[in-house]
Amino acid sequence: MKAFTTLTGIAAPLPMANVDTDKIIPARFLKSISRAGFGKHLFANLRFREDGSENPDFVLNQEPYRRAEILIAYENFGCGSSREHAPWALLDFGIRCVIAPDFADIFNNNCYKNGVLPVRLPREVCELLVEDAKLGGNARVTVDLERQVVIRPNGEEHSFPVDALRKHLLLNGLDDIGQTLQHGTQIDSYEAKQKSAQPWLAPA
Repeated sequence: MKAFTTLTGIAAPLPMANVDTDKIIPARFLKSISRAGFGKHLFANLRFREDGSENPDFVLNQEPYRRAEILIAYENFGCGSSREHAPWALLDFGIRCVIAPDFADIFNNNCYKNGVLPVRLPREVCELLVEDAKLGGNARVTVDLERQVVIRPNGEEHSFPVDALRKHLLLNGLDDIGQTLQHGTQIDSYEAKQKSAQPWLAPA
């Protein structure tokens, strides 16, 4: 998993509440267990018309937001089903951080497991960031995980909470497997002791 330290990038404004996981990645595209390739289907029902052409009114079809790395939304982002494909699609598109007043619990957990940082900020701050984002590519937002602050284009800082363990894992690019492998030496030592004490466990 790619580490998340400090990100300065284009923020796409999505001033919507209750954006569910079926909006993020519609169920008809959940045909693979590979994490790659879902970005092209991100927000498919909003990005594309029935004939497959782009909807020019949707923010991610507009410049400079095609290159957005941050998404600004409103309450209860990621509600609905528990599909892990939702953060997969965001990450594959290029979005590494979603800022909203709050998130559905399972989506929130899935983000951390996949290297996407969900940042909780009050609604009034999110509204300011949406207005900043509407200014386009010159109004870039910075998310500093080490300091736990979001920095608006005008330099104003807003702190956000984050669990200490999750912060450590993101800063070091550790998913669940990576976290376990940090203890590889101890695991190998334990396994060796078990095999020594119970030789029938050793391979023939």
